[in-house]
Amino acid sequence: MELDKLEENLGYKFKNKELLKKALTHTSYAYENKLESNEKLEFLGDSILEFISSNYIYHTYPKLKEGEMTKVRATVVCGENLCKVAKANGFSEFLYLGKSEILTGGKNRAAILEDSVEAVIAAIYLDGGIEPAKTFIINNLKDEIETATKHVGVKDYKTVLQERLQEHGDVKIEYEIIKETGPDHDKSFVAQVKLNGKILAKGEGKSKKQAQMQAAKKALEQGQ
Repeated sequence: MELDKLEENLGYKFKNKELLKKALTHTSYAYENKLESNEKLEFLGDSILEFISSNYIYHTYPKLKEGEMTKVRATVVCGENLCKVAKANGFSEFLYLGKSEILTGGKNRAAILEDSVEAVIAAIYLDGGIEPAKTFIINNLKDEIETATKHVGVKDYKTVLQERLQEHGDVKIEYEIIKETGPDHDKSFVAQVKLNGKILAKGEGKSKKQAQMQAAKKALEQGQ
């Protein structure tokens, strides 16, 4: 698989291309080909992502309080945004997936794309140090961080949806987890939000809370 185009998208040229290949190797492909998957890189990349984003928020927005910085980081470093980063950089075309994952649309699966971004961040760090990893993270997330700082303190999607739906009297709002996939250390959840028994929207996330929040967000976007 030709990785030059992906390196061009990333804005970083690897000295050790095997690191980049490993970062794109899903467990399904690793199992079939007796290779090491990107899981360990994903673990490291998650920590690097959190550190770099925290450091950037701390120095760029000094007027934010600790709790506000935490909320901004949580808003930005989420599955939905990592998925956007993966799509913006064309990760789907370069993933190494097992046959079953390919057949079931794995190259566009949110959880796989999110994990690959964290793994690539770790690969960049191991290959070139913290500066190129920082450049990649900030280039891809600074607009999201800027947006999040403008909305910090604003009520979360579930609260906004609840208030909007209750404007016309008492209603029954329910959130249900309807799907759970992945191993214990890397779960993905799908939630749906219902109004008086009617399904309004569904959302996906790396935690039950995140999935519920995404469902509420989609319901609001649909004009609920």
